[in-house]
Amino acid sequence: MDCQTLISYLSDYLDNNLSAELTAEAREHLATCRNCHVVLDTTQQTIRLYRQRGQRQGLPPRRHAALFDQLAQALASRPAEDCE
Repeated sequence: MDCQTLISYLSDYLDNNLSAELTAEAREHLATCRNCHVVLDTTQQTIRLYRQRGQRQGLPPRRHAALFDQLAQALASRPAEDCE
């Protein structure tokens, strides 16, 4: 699994909605790619902080898509050597 693919599956990964095979591939990639691990950790921390505030509403679908598009664009624009 490469960085771009991991980012596209990140939401499903966090929600435990991936097949066992994709989950294993994601874990393997996260174990070797520091950048993706930082993205995962930051996303998890953001979710925790949001939930601690007592706001249980989900993001509107357009905002959710826009955030993941921004992550994908940022990932695609960095040099290849940044991702292992």
